[in-house]
Amino acid sequence: MAIFPVGESMAEKLSRPELKGWALAFAFCIGYSTTMAEPALLAVAGKAEEISAGALPSFYLRNAVAIGVAVGLTLGVYRILSGDPLWLYILIGYLIAVVLTFYAPKEIVPLAYDSGGVTTSTITVPLVTAIGIGMATNTPGRNPLIDGFGLIAFASVFPMISVLSYSIIAKLIKRE
Repeated sequence: MAIFPVGESMAEKLSRPELKGWALAFAFCIGYSTTMAEPALLAVAGKAEEISAGALPSFYLRNAVAIGVAVGLTLGVYRILSGDPLWLYILIGYLIAVVLTFYAPKEIVPLAYDSGGVTTSTITVPLVTAIGIGMATNTPGRNPLIDGFGLIAFASVFPMISVLSYSIIAKLIKRE
């Protein structure tokens, strides 16, 4: 209950057209910082490092997920401000994730798909929802229910893309 008024207040101020760049930068920073503080991600990343005998360092996994959420939220806020259709962005995001799945090391795929669920937990969701609803409420023509809660979908799909991409890049570097 305490986070919603703060998120809505910030979103109200940042939804003005002349502050679009600040709104995008804010979304990126909020996405990254809330994800890095997410307790579920800390636990999963620590366990992944332990199971992989250090081959998948917790720090790198957490950063890959946090960058994915940050990029996803930035793109989601851009979509709210621009009025583009939600389904198009989500469809493209999942198509990218599916394509990357074929190139990623098979042992990382379940972890990558789980990272989308792990990031939508106790810290990230309340703040993201408040910002999404606030942005949608204060942007003409936006629906707070669809556009506001739709922001959570961006926080789910883009970590999958970033973890899969990280694993593909790591695999390519290891070959060299």
